[in-house]
Amino acid sequence: MNSFKTHFGPADVHIFDAPGRTELGGNHTDHQNGQVLAAAVDIFITAAVTATSDSNIEIYSEGYGLIKLDTEDLSPLEHEKGTTAGLIRGVLSGLSEEGYNIGGFKAYVKSDVPAGSGLSSSAAFEILIGSIQSELYNDGDISYVELAKIGKFAENEYFGKPCGLMDQIACASGGIVYIDFAYEGCPIIEEIDFDFAGCGYDLCITNTGGSHADLTDDYAAVTEEMRAVAKVFGQEKLRGITTNQLLEAANEIRTKAGDRALLRALHFAGETARAGAQAEALKKGEFEEFLKLVKESADSSYKLLQNIYASPEAQNIAVALAVSESVLGDDGVCRVHGGGFAGTVQAFVKKEACQRYMAAMDKIFGDGACMLRSIL
Repeated sequence: MNSFKTHFGPADVHIFDAPGRTELGGNHTDHQNGQVLAAAVDIFITAAVTATSDSNIEIYSEGYGLIKLDTEDLSPLEHEKGTTAGLIRGVLSGLSEEGYNIGGFKAYVKSDVPAGSGLSSSAAFEILIGSIQSELYNDGDISYVELAKIGKFAENEYFGKPCGLMDQIACASGGIVYIDFAYEGCPIIEEIDFDFAGCGYDLCITNTGGSHADLTDDYAAVTEEMRAVAKVFGQEKLRGITTNQLLEAANEIRTKAGDRALLRALHFAGETARAGAQAEALKKGEFEEFLKLVKESADSSYKLLQNIYASPEAQNIAVALAVSESVLGDDGVCRVHGGGFAGTVQAFVKKEACQRYMAAMDKIFGDGACMLRSIL
């Protein structure tokens, strides 16, 4: 609030925040109408905000400077692709298209969600902007699912990243959520009550120092290759195609879509079912079964999905996974986190081994790289 006053002067200020998220299961399944398991975590993008009487938006983001735009022009701009301004304009456009009121505001923003690290800083920011518009101009009546859909629209159409809907729903909902994307645009969402801390394990997220900023093409390739396999079966997406069907059509898939596409489709078939099984394990309190499935997810992402590194020269995720397995042994399990290729790894670590594990990861990736996180 003091920083807001420094940059914008005195005003009646409201405080908003939106959390980052961790993916617990369902790696790269949402964009193929699959199933995922995700949770909001205790890191936030926070904003001090005041409404204005005009259509202008001014956001001073700590560490990034001032962004200005006018809400009267909501058309996508090519030079805003991949930028924060593009996300803002996209959220406002999505709200307007859905018939919601939009208006100007001034905000000072501070983020604890590392940008480009796989903890969904972009989704958290989209939910933050949507929440501001909901409270200031729509009496807080926009549902979190609607905010999530509008955030995805902004990221797809204005930012230029072909993401699914998992990140936005997890950031908007809070807690642990199982999401089934079987019905396009109408996700089935189930909130799951499970106490990770009470089961003797800590959740550790290690920022390996890589960034997602230049990896849009790698993410797009995953989506494109999975869809290329779906087309072999006369479908737009992979949902409903089984492992046995993929193996039966393997030669045709390899010819029409390529070897990596077949492997990625095999990952999807196993991973989407695994996310549902993980949700069931948590609902039943079967944490050891959940951990077994986490390990299976890790292996599938590495061998089949192949989202561990984008080039042989930069393998920070692979290093983090190798070190994690060596240090943890039987004291935990680890996996690539989120979109992959760079960013973060996730580990469930026995409490008595947590400090040892964090020290080992910090030694390689820098002080504070390994973060102890709590699920909201």
